[in-house]
Amino acid sequence: MTALLVRSTGADVSIQDFGRVGLLGQGVSRGGAADMRALHEGAALLGHTPECAALEMPGFGATFEATGPMRIALTGAQMRATQNCRPIPPNVSIPVETGDILNIQGATAGTYGYLNVGGGFDVPEILGARGAHLRAGLGVAIQTGDRLPIGDDPHDDTMQTLTPEPRLAGGALRAVHSIQTNRFSPSDLSRFQATAFRRDPRANRMGLRLDYDGAPFTAADQLNVLSEIIVPGDIQMTGDGTPYILMPECQTTGGYPRIGTIIPSDLPRAAQAPVGAPLTIQFIALTEATEIERRTARELAHLAGTLRPLVRDPHDIPDLLSYQLIDGVISGKRSK
Repeated sequence: MTALLVRSTGADVSIQDFGRVGLLGQGVSRGGAADMRALHEGAALLGHTPECAALEMPGFGATFEATGPMRIALTGAQMRATQNCRPIPPNVSIPVETGDILNIQGATAGTYGYLNVGGGFDVPEILGARGAHLRAGLGVAIQTGDRLPIGDDPHDDTMQTLTPEPRLAGGALRAVHSIQTNRFSPSDLSRFQATAFRRDPRANRMGLRLDYDGAPFTAADQLNVLSEIIVPGDIQMTGDGTPYILMPECQTTGGYPRIGTIIPSDLPRAAQAPVGAPLTIQFIALTEATEIERRTARELAHLAGTLRPLVRDPHDIPDLLSYQLIDGVISGKRSK
C-alpha cells in the first residue's frame, strides 16, 4: 500500500477527521480537526469524501517521503512547503511521485495546516474514527519513522485550485446564548460584545484563551454553577473573569459559567487565529444561527463546483520540455 514515510515531525502533528459523535456520556468529547472547513476544502480538491482523514499540523509541519504515486493538497493555515525543494502552493491538488520529498515548515498565516492526500490516510479506526484524540489517549501524535498508509485514489492528476474562505487573521465571531448567559449582567453582556479580544498564546486543542483590556467578566453566584455537559464552541468564564473558547478536545463537563457558544461555522476562524490576532464576539438569535449553519452546509456540499484549473507559471514547471510546446509549429522561413 502506498504510504508517506515520516522523516521528521513537529510536536502534536496528528491524523484528524470529523471526530467521534455520541460518546459524551462515556466521557469522550468529539475531537476531530480544529478547522473542519479545511477537510471539506481538501476533499473538494482531491475528489473524495470529506470524512477522509488528513494530517493536522499545529504551527509546524513535518518532512515526508512518498513510497508511491499520490496526490496531495495543503489547506487551512498557509505553511512554507516544498516538493523536492520546489515550492508547493496552498489550496491546489498536486501530483506526487515515488521518492518525492515533501517538506512542510512553519505557518506564515493561520495556526492549523492540513496535509490532505487522495483517498485519505487509511489508519485503523478507534471508536468509529481515524482521528487521534490526544487528550483522551485515543491514537497518538505521529513520530519520526512512522509509515502512514493511504487509501485508494482513483482520480487523475489534473491540478485544480479553489479560493478558501478568509479565516486566518481573526475577526468577528458569532455566538448564541448559553444556559448561563442570563447570569451575566446586561452591562457585562454589552461590554463583552464591545470588547476587542486578542488570541492569547495559551491555547491548544482543548481551548484557547482570550486576552483583553478591562475589568473581568463575572457571573452572579458563579461559584454555585453545577458541573454539566459542555461542547466545542462554549465560551467558559474562569474564576478570574477570563474567557476561554473550548475547542475539539475540550472536557465533557465543566462548572465554569458559559457566557455563550460560538456557532460551528465560525469555529474555524477562532481556531486559525494566530497569537495576538483580534477577535470580537457578537450574539445572534438561535434562528439566525440555524439558518447560517444550513447555508454553510449547502456551500460546503457544493465546494467542488468552485474548482478551477490551475494556471501554472512556466518558471515553476521543472519538466517544461516534456510539454511539447512547439509541436506542430510551421517553419519560420518565409515561403517563396
